[in-house]
Amino acid sequence: MSTHISVPPQLLLERILTLEIVRVTERAAVSAARLRGHGNEKAADQAAVDAMRRELNKLPIEGTVVIGEGERDEAPMLFIGEKVGLNAGPKVDIAVDPLEGTTLCAKNMPGAIATMAMADGGTLLHAPDVYMQKIAIGPGYQKGVVELDASPADNVCRLAKAKGVEPGAITVLVLDRPRHADIIQGVRSTGVIHTAGPEETGVDMYIGTGGAPEGVLAAAALRCIGGQMQCRLILDTDEKRERAHKMGIADPRMIYGIEDMVKGDCLFAATGVTTGSLLSGVKFRKDNVYETETVVMRSVTGTVRYIKAEHRQLEKFHLD
Repeated sequence: MSTHISVPPQLLLERILTLEIVRVTERAAVSAARLRGHGNEKAADQAAVDAMRRELNKLPIEGTVVIGEGERDEAPMLFIGEKVGLNAGPKVDIAVDPLEGTTLCAKNMPGAIATMAMADGGTLLHAPDVYMQKIAIGPGYQKGVVELDASPADNVCRLAKAKGVEPGAITVLVLDRPRHADIIQGVRSTGVIHTAGPEETGVDMYIGTGGAPEGVLAAAALRCIGGQMQCRLILDTDEKRERAHKMGIADPRMIYGIEDMVKGDCLFAATGVTTGSLLSGVKFRKDNVYETETVVMRSVTGTVRYIKAEHRQLEKFHLD
């Protein structure tokens, strides 16, 4: 079952930006990769942030960062509300995570990426930097197969029925965190064993609690390829509720679907920093050539491109 996305013509991003955002994530990834294994998370994050900001400011856009990073962890950030671009061209909302997996990069472990999304101005959810409950599945299923407020076991059984398999054949990705103990127990009660083995089996469903900014970025990617996602902000203090209210969140208990978080045409790009199951990390070759691998997607066309690049003019990375 495919999902048709209808976007008014005036909200179509310029096609040329598809390649331009690849350059942004490539630059951030290379800058971070030079600090792989150094054990300094903030330095790697700062390098990625600086590179991403520099490249965003070269783009022919009127851009506003609506999903930034750093508020919760006091890390360097492209701050919410920051204006980027040449102030010429389409007005766009931008969501960034210049280095997703700062610890992975600092320890040279698999899966660190540089990622961003760009959407028509006013169409991305302005999510505060708080935690968010999330459930997501891939494309090809009827809407409503899984629900955020259903139990993990119930969601596994519902998805298994829709897929035409036994529950034990469903693979669920759950991060191994103390806050997810009940989720993991509920998933395993259905016979599911591989709760975190995407590289061996492929992931059918993700359940868990994580950052809201990362949730909006994930929604942008899922909008491009199809799939379903439901999320709810965790606003468990007066301070968080007030902050969310100031950002336009009227209902603190609202369940957001993909279309609530990403309303217009959007682009999504991610470049590998360290090699993971999706992307190869940056390679620094002895012949002074840098290799990168990037995935870039566009929602209105459903196009997914993998771009492997060899970089020879290294001055473009501004690396001292």
